Amino acid sequence: MTARIHIVGIGDDGLDGLTGQARNLIDQATVLVGPSQLLEKVPVSAAKRIVVGSNLEQLQQSIRDLGDQPAVVLAGGDPLFYGIARYLTETFGKDRFDVVPHVSSMQLAFARVKESWDDAYLTNLANQSLDRVVDNIRTAERVGIFTTEDISPSVVAEALLDRRIDYFTAYVCEDLGTPDETVTQGDLTSIRGQSFGVMNVMVLVRKSGAADRPSGSANRRLFGNPDDLFLQSRPKRGLLTPAEVRCIALSELDLTAKSTVWDVGAGCGSLAIEAASIATQGKVFAIEMDAEDYGLMIENAKLFDVPSLIPVHGQAPEAWKDLPDPDAIFVGGTGRVVPDLVSAAVPRLAQGGRIVVNVSSPDNLVSVQNVFSNVGLVQDVRMINISRGQYQMDRVRFESLNPTFLVLGRKLK
Repeated sequence: MTARIHIVGIGDDGLDGLTGQARNLIDQATVLVGPSQLLEKVPVSAAKRIVVGSNLEQLQQSIRDLGDQPAVVLAGGDPLFYGIARYLTETFGKDRFDVVPHVSSMQLAFARVKESWDDAYLTNLANQSLDRVVDNIRTAERVGIFTTEDISPSVVAEALLDRRIDYFTAYVCEDLGTPDETVTQGDLTSIRGQSFGVMNVMVLVRKSGAADRPSGSANRRLFGNPDDLFLQSRPKRGLLTPAEVRCIALSELDLTAKSTVWDVGAGCGSLAIEAASIATQGKVFAIEMDAEDYGLMIENAKLFDVPSLIPVHGQAPEAWKDLPDPDAIFVGGTGRVVPDLVSAAVPRLAQGGRIVVNVSSPDNLVSVQNVFSNVGLVQDVRMINISRGQYQMDRVRFESLNPTFLVLGRKLK
């Protein structure tokens, strides 16, 4: 097989929206392959038509049977954007195909609502579970969704509202690029009660200043709870200590039920709350100077019901002046102030106590290690690289979190 197969993107407006090059390829093809709704947009000609739906094995066999015939595979919009082109090129090799994209309906949808989509969370409910999508939407700024006949915009709105995610303005863009094009705007409550055509793209835009809502799951872990169980502030998201790092940090703090703990720079309280779940008969002092994060920490503490957590609103080191000496200290944060905070905190650490410092830069790593050496702490360090699986079509890819360092110190008895 030497002839290239052209994968041509086509929009809802059919041939009218195609470039001259794309039209010529379709006109010259002896075989047209694609789903029935796209083949119907091309006038009847002498070309043989092979109808393929979502059955990937059928599509593979159809490609194998083409031989050297000039052929065009029709795909919706941009074939490389949640389209079939990636699957075909990975299956048969890139040299077998040329791709001629059309404007994606996702691109059109964001253009219609006049929102940038360079940092949006984009997904297709045809190959992603609704629960997974909802969890990703929770922390997104902007969202673009290819819905399906079964999982319509109203179903998506219902699922979001069920999980208390009500802080998005919704747009449903139907029949984009056609004379019947319609864009419906509303809040999720109004979208929930409406019906829409199958050919639509749903766009969600976070309302200004809205905080992430926790998922509301009743199943709380002792520690290592998913990040989305915690209220987090926007646009500062990313300051929360990820679940995997929390697990390692808490294990290294060597907590008991009666431990006294300081969490310096507690943010929305994820690590302090889980420490309080362990130190149920002790005290966990969560020190945070940012008023918004302090408020979120209090709300999170209510959700997790941790009476041993004591929020402290203030700036370290002044904020811990009157606190009891800790058995364990966790310090998180960025910037040059971290080594100074560590230096001020270590003298207050009880004999045999442990300190764990979470830093993201090599410079702070070295500075904290120097502080530990100067005060005679037994020290160790962990570099943590975590990648989480993300699913696209029938493939899994891994999205890495920012690398981080945990500097561990123990005060000799």
